[in-house]
Amino acid sequence: MTHRAIRESIEAPHLVPDMPAHAPEGDMQALLRKPLPSSVATAVSPWTGSALGTVVQPVAEGGFLVAPQDGGAPWQCPRAASCLLQPAAGDTVLMAGPHREHVYLIAVITQADASQAHIVTDGDLTIRSRQGRIALDAPELRMQAQKAQLDIADMDYRGAEVRVTTLVARFVGRTLETVLDRLSVLTRSSFRLTEEVEQVRAGQIDMQAKETLRLHAKNTLVTSKALVKVDAEQIHMG
Repeated sequence: MTHRAIRESIEAPHLVPDMPAHAPEGDMQALLRKPLPSSVATAVSPWTGSALGTVVQPVAEGGFLVAPQDGGAPWQCPRAASCLLQPAAGDTVLMAGPHREHVYLIAVITQADASQAHIVTDGDLTIRSRQGRIALDAPELRMQAQKAQLDIADMDYRGAEVRVTTLVARFVGRTLETVLDRLSVLTRSSFRLTEEVEQVRAGQIDMQAKETLRLHAKNTLVTSKALVKVDAEQIHMG
């Protein structure tokens, strides 16, 4: 075989199917216009690192089943630590990750039901302001916990009405000052112990007992400016 024959066999257009070795120029143009095979035309677009999806349902271990908006099989995505808003079924969420097989649900874009939102964490949650203040403003405020502890140096409460329902209440302090227009106390049993001085100043005092009224002291003084009256069926003196 001559060098010319070898060169022609190498330069023959064997990469294009069904093209003869000496095809006319018109046939060459027709082959170039021929559409690519379906496997090449429908190639998957490259992963950009993020995608939008719709939450289908929550799954075990805090993950969510998310259906991509561009179609395809749903993805099981764990919720990122920065996504404090708990996703719900039907929410539009943003997923991001290094590749398609490893993505996180990082944010809730729109809620299917915007009337309620839940901030959920797996551990302790601390809200801290270094210099400013934290304000809660809502028409209705509800708090629920198994145990609560408040450490407040100075507290000022203003409100129209307070109702407290509890089994046991204990108040421990140094000074208690109460200024009221009216005080009503209803108890089945009452006990009060004062170590030093107890003083009562009133316009009128009315004390009534069903069975026995007892006053006892080392020294007892009963004085009156106008009248002292003792009335009973029997009066024992001494």
